[in-house]
Amino acid sequence: MKDVDPVPDDVVLSVRSLTVSFGTAVAARDIGWDLRRGEVLGVVGESGSGKSVTALAAMGLLPATATVSGSVRLGGVEVIGADTATLVRLRGAKVAMIFQDPLSAFTPVYRIGDQLAEAVLAHRDVTRAEARQRAVELLKLVGIPEAARRADAYPHEFSGGMRQRAMIAMAIANDPDVILADEPTTALDVTVQAQVLELLRTAQRETGAAMVLVSHDLGVIAGLADRVLVMKDGRVVEEGSAEEVFATPREPYTRSLLAAVPRLDASVPVRLVPDAEPVLDVRGLTRTFPLLRGNVFKRRVGTVYAVDGVDLTVRPGETVGLVGESGSGKTTTLFEILGRRLSKGDVQIVFQDPMSSLDPRMTVGDIVAEPLRTRGLPVDGVPALLEQVGLEAAHASRFPHEFSGGQRQRIGIARALAVRPELVVLDEPVSALDVTVQAGILDLLARLRDELGLAYLFVSHDLAVVRQIADRVSVMYLGRTVESGPTDDVLSRPLHPYTRALISAVPIPDPALERSRERVLLAGDPPSPFERHDGCPFRTRCPVYAGLADPARCDTERPESVEARPGHTVACHYAAVPSLKA
Repeated sequence: MKDVDPVPDDVVLSVRSLTVSFGTAVAARDIGWDLRRGEVLGVVGESGSGKSVTALAAMGLLPATATVSGSVRLGGVEVIGADTATLVRLRGAKVAMIFQDPLSAFTPVYRIGDQLAEAVLAHRDVTRAEARQRAVELLKLVGIPEAARRADAYPHEFSGGMRQRAMIAMAIANDPDVILADEPTTALDVTVQAQVLELLRTAQRETGAAMVLVSHDLGVIAGLADRVLVMKDGRVVEEGSAEEVFATPREPYTRSLLAAVPRLDASVPVRLVPDAEPVLDVRGLTRTFPLLRGNVFKRRVGTVYAVDGVDLTVRPGETVGLVGESGSGKTTTLFEILGRRLSKGDVQIVFQDPMSSLDPRMTVGDIVAEPLRTRGLPVDGVPALLEQVGLEAAHASRFPHEFSGGQRQRIGIARALAVRPELVVLDEPVSALDVTVQAGILDLLARLRDELGLAYLFVSHDLAVVRQIADRVSVMYLGRTVESGPTDDVLSRPLHPYTRALISAVPIPDPALERSRERVLLAGDPPSPFERHDGCPFRTRCPVYAGLADPARCDTERPESVEARPGHTVACHYAAVPSLKA
């Protein structure tokens, strides 16, 4: 038996002197904390801080290559060094985990209902029929519509939000004492994230479980956690109540994290952009794709309406943010713009994942010089380009894998600037970066825009980032522009109910403010783009529509975009009715 301190009666999970190594690399060092019954413990930190390793150690899920020392006790049972039978008995019954990627967590060849039923059968003395009934009840509890029918679906037939709901259903199937949630909302749209966070609150309330919530998103932690651990380089550097850590952080690292987080409620100075001829002016953009079936002989069975009425204007020196959920048509809109303009050389793109967008076989110098060589232009300016984006000229001889994620994104930006474009399209350029690195890239982009007079079309799912960098914002839903205007006006005084829902779903890193905000939770997922919808396509999820005495106009008449305020347009029949605002 390990020589560790006794565990208090109200502690359901106790970690003492936990150290995890992979070869010579130490991933977690001398970690210690207690989780009390009914408590939510938030664990935050950047990539490589040891957050997820600590959670996996608590489940006994670390790979065989890990060297683990210390103690993790769950309900008095030691997890470190426990045999397989003990771990199987604990997992699901005493402790359950909600993974970041539910698609990889579910077995793809088994139906969702069968996998939930197996979780019940593993820990309860029930018949298979009773386990099946419990699976359907769990799916109903987490808000899956038509639960009995959906239980027969396979994981790939669920949307991302529905898969995460099913993952939560599996986690609470046997009323565990502890739920470990490892970045449970990272891959989700902000509206779906709001639904899942509300569901986590419900799950904890229904089961009475304690929860360890691992997240890089300080806003998510602010809304749920009672206590917060801040981790850096495998160590806990600060611990305290959520209110204390957010309001009066003691450690410089914690203060730097909080300072780097873009805030939706922040006051951002309004930039004056010259009223010049636009570098991009798009009106009524549409794009459809044939929906094909058949493996050998393809036949058209329908149409995908990917973009169905997009208006965009970008002027020199201006940043326009393009926002909306997955499937709203943002990416298709980008590729349509690139397809029309790329041959002219006056538009370049910076991709979301810098590693996959850079050729690993080429040196950085060759990567940046490639668009110049393609156009027969001199390449002697490459060292100056690298220095312009905050790198060193000597870095030109190195390869992409030798750089950090933030540095690789700087290389991508240098490559885009090489041919001196009028317009730079930025496709989620900071979504894969840690918050402090993200802040550096946003500062760089703002400086380059001001120095070079660049125009940006900035695509992002993060409205707080858009507020920080964009002069104007355009909101898309199901392939259409539903609202656009000056960023401060749209985000401070939104007119469309969809925009209001997006804004209300963005977490704010302030526990008192975050927990007192009014939420606009949208029901379900967006409608299918495989059919063109009569009337307003948003009405199936619209809280305003749900409150109308006579919704006939929304059912039959497609709303057109009108200027509601100077420079601020909206496509909604009832945007100007204050009593109906969500």
